[in-house]
Amino acid sequence: MNQDHQQPSGAEPPTNGWHREDRYLLEGPRSRTAEFFRVLRIMREFIRGFRALHFVGPCVTVFGSARFDESHRYYQQAREIGSQLAQQGFTTITGGGPGIMEAANRGAQETGGRSIGCNIVLPEEQVPNPFLDKIVAFRYFFVRKVMLIKYSQAFIIMPGGFGTMDEAFEAATLIQTGKVFNFPIIFVGRDYWDELFDFMQRRMLSEETISPEDMERFVLTDSVEEVIACLEHCASRPQTHAADRAESRTWELKN
Repeated sequence: MNQDHQQPSGAEPPTNGWHREDRYLLEGPRSRTAEFFRVLRIMREFIRGFRALHFVGPCVTVFGSARFDESHRYYQQAREIGSQLAQQGFTTITGGGPGIMEAANRGAQETGGRSIGCNIVLPEEQVPNPFLDKIVAFRYFFVRKVMLIKYSQAFIIMPGGFGTMDEAFEAATLIQTGKVFNFPIIFVGRDYWDELFDFMQRRMLSEETISPEDMERFVLTDSVEEVIACLEHCASRPQTHAADRAESRTWELKN
């Protein structure tokens, strides 16, 4: 990272106890007063996310493991994807952490595109990467997931673990149920994802727990060029480069 790299806008240092908010919410009922104030915190988090991301699109979200370092081929491939997205005028949005997320943000920023991170505060691992133009920190996974889908034209799924698969199949479910439309889900890395696709074809499709149309929504590729070609055909193209949009536009609601 060069020395003149600026602090990303919208960054908030993690607040003590933020990483426990999801646990408190999901561990059963608490006092009515505590539940009421939790709803207010959730509402505030939604509003904060809407304000921060309203003018950054069109975006493409890149998911993948936080555990691949710079020497890994998946990191380098994600970096190239971020660069290509920037050249196409898309904002690259990730979970804001290290690994694949860092690589995609890095490629976008190095090419002059806009790079956004929707970070989740965790007890460990999820430190914001240094290649972000804007960071939005979240306490709640479900609020973060709304933001990653709401402002995205497509999902690019790089090799990853539970979190990556969770996001991929959440998007697939929303498409299947008609909650979102024309939303490409592009899996990158045939050697990593082949067995998953084989399971979906051999078990889920054959047992009719999903339909052929469900499978047709997925793209599996090793080619960065094919990823970009899919976006050109499936995603709405930006009218102007995301990095050129006016920064002065803000919501009227102030902090």
